[in-house]
Amino acid sequence: MQIRKRIALLIDCDNVSHNSIEGVLEELAKHGTVNVRHAHGDWNNPSLSGWVSKLHPHAIRPMQQFAYTKGKNATDSAMIIDAMDMLYSKNVDAFALMTSDSDFTPLVMRILESGFPVFGFGAMKTPQAFVDACSPFIYTENLVSEKADKAESAPSSGRKSKAELRKDGALVKLLRTAVEQTSEDDGWAHMSKVANYISNNSSFSSLNYGYRKFSDLIKASELFKVEMRKDGSAMYIKDARV
Repeated sequence: MQIRKRIALLIDCDNVSHNSIEGVLEELAKHGTVNVRHAHGDWNNPSLSGWVSKLHPHAIRPMQQFAYTKGKNATDSAMIIDAMDMLYSKNVDAFALMTSDSDFTPLVMRILESGFPVFGFGAMKTPQAFVDACSPFIYTENLVSEKADKAESAPSSGRKSKAELRKDGALVKLLRTAVEQTSEDDGWAHMSKVANYISNNSSFSSLNYGYRKFSDLIKASELFKVEMRKDGSAMYIKDARV
């Protein structure tokens, strides 16, 4: 029986919308069990009212942090202390930080140094430094439920077209490098090896391009030849230029 990862989810409620929490939990469920769910913020603040309705249904524990000084965000320090306590307790196998604040970048780097993966979730406005530090990082706009999306009338990021994918130079380079590094002598690479290489070397997530499955993004880009083997259970890809 495979042992599932124990994941600690820490939420910076001051800097991220409550509307994506269902999507975040669904995404983390693919990687393990979210046995720690802490939501940090000043719960006396009316701006967190949206989060209040999400706590009980999702078994999230509210962590009260009073704003002792006006204009200062005390939540950051409390959340960092919370993370470090769990890091040293060794009762978790991975961390997930839900925030759009780049001030947590050093925390991510410290956790990574201890050998724990860090899943990042934040809004499109999240600074690139924090995005790049996580493995992976997913924009919460891509995880908002249809119901919540309509309620806020928020524009959907949408699925990127073939032209848009090909125009993204960084993405194209990442994909081609991954295939090159994991391919056999004949140039064909197993899809799972390509995905693992990318996961270990970047903050990439296909969800940020509107694709639930990495394989769907690969097919849509048409950058690679695709071949199904082992009675259709294994996908291999090869640079279309070769």
